[in-house]
Amino acid sequence: MFGLEEFGLAGLFAGTFLAATILPFSSDALYLAVLAATGNPAGCLIVGTAGNWLGSVFTYWIGWIGRWEWIEKWFKVKPETLQKQKERIDRYGVWMALICWIPIIGDVIAIALGFYKTRPFWTIILLLIGKFGRFLVWNLIYGLF
Repeated sequence: MFGLEEFGLAGLFAGTFLAATILPFSSDALYLAVLAATGNPAGCLIVGTAGNWLGSVFTYWIGWIGRWEWIEKWFKVKPETLQKQKERIDRYGVWMALICWIPIIGDVIAIALGFYKTRPFWTIILLLIGKFGRFLVWNLIYGLF
């Protein structure tokens, strides 16, 4: 977590933002550390959600600017494979944004949603709902102990 928990809510924002991009670390562990250190569930919920949500929006945008030709050329992915993935995204649509909180695969889903150009407004709203729900559950669990 790079010592981000030592910076309180500012560290929580930075860490949850970065964890929602392609950096591999746990925003959950950071969230719980800051929650325990500050004892501020409402502040952590708002700040953690905002940072993680904006990080996912950034990741979605990175996917949005991507091009099929780049993926085919640089990653040697066949057009047929991209088409199959697009069909999956089209099938489940923006609803996949609700599960972008899942570690590791959530970032890939956010990039895919952008890459395959899901409806931005609803994708961003559902990203927010998913991220909020995730941290709300942590607050509820924390409140039990």
